Amino acid sequence: MATLDDLDRRLLSLLRAEGRAPVAALARELGVTRSTVTARLDRLVADGTVIGFTARVRDETDPLSVRAISLIEVIGRDTDTVIKVIRGWPEITSLHTTNGGWDLVAELQVADLGEFDRVLGRIRRVPGVRNTETSLLLSSVLR
Repeated sequence: MATLDDLDRRLLSLLRAEGRAPVAALARELGVTRSTVTARLDRLVADGTVIGFTARVRDETDPLSVRAISLIEVIGRDTDTVIKVIRGWPEITSLHTTNGGWDLVAELQVADLGEFDRVLGRIRRVPGVRNTETSLLLSSVLR
C-alpha cells in the first residue's frame, strides 16, 4: 500500500460518507479535476488501500436482528490461527486486532438470540480462544 497524502485522505473521507458520489461531485468538493479523482481512486484500488465497495443498510431495516461486539482473548500467540478460523463466518461483520486485555474485537450480526447464543458458543470453542466478553448493541446513535 502506498503512503496516503492529504488529498487521498480527503477523497477516502468523502467516499466513506457517500460511496456512490459521482466523480464530478468528488472533484468539485476536493477542488481538483475529475481525471485527478479517477487516477487517485484507480491507484487506491490497485494498491489495495480500497478493498471494495459495499452498501450500508440502515439498522432499522431489520429490527429483529441481533448485533453485538465480542471482545476475544487469545492464548499466547494463537491470534493468527483464531483469525483464520473465524474471519469467514457470515455472522462476523467486522474483525479487528486490538491492544490491552483483549486480542480481537468482533462485530456480530445474527437473526435472533438463539443464533446469537450458538455463534458465541462456536467462538468460545475455537482452539486458542481463552475468554470472551460480549455486549449487545441496542441502538446506534452514530455510524
